[in-house]
Amino acid sequence: MKKTILSLLTAFVVLFGFSNASLAAGNTYKVQKGDTLWGISKKNKVTVQQLKSWNKLKSDRIHPNQVLILSGVKAAAAKKPAVKAAPAKKPVAKAAAQKRYKEITVKATAYTANCKGCSGITYTGINLKKNPNAKVISVDPKLIPLGSKVYVPGYGEAIAGDKGSAMRGNKIDVFIPDRKKALQWGTKTVKIKVYY
Repeated sequence: MKKTILSLLTAFVVLFGFSNASLAAGNTYKVQKGDTLWGISKKNKVTVQQLKSWNKLKSDRIHPNQVLILSGVKAAAAKKPAVKAAPAKKPVAKAAAQKRYKEITVKATAYTANCKGCSGITYTGINLKKNPNAKVISVDPKLIPLGSKVYVPGYGEAIAGDKGSAMRGNKIDVFIPDRKKALQWGTKTVKIKVYY
């Protein structure tokens, strides 16, 4: 009888331990060489601001082997019995969160990564020369937080991934890889949606 109880107890501990380890592993990411917060946020469908908040980061700097939390739910919370009910609620909460935005009227200009003296790397670490199809805008972080998803009419959904000395107040700069097309963009007054 004692052997049976001991065997059941051992099996329970092993099973419970592995299930929690896999849940915790799904909520974290180990930073690899060359990773950026923007790249990690894009792969995991979260914003840079969320990653910074969940990991208590004061800057956009990360380093190899650093372990980042990928959701607002800590690994310890995954141990609670209510975990099974959560998946049914998540899509509803996510859909509601995506509908939350503020509209701002801004003056929009365009820029390229190939200007004289330009590195092609944004303030948040996005390499525009290696990612010419990236939809990135330069913003005033006091008005639009870096890492925010922003919808710009005529440009599409972009990430607020750069800032510049000319970006003060209601001004944005959209990244367009081709210089001729950037010049054709000109200056437009548009109403953007900043998602939060």
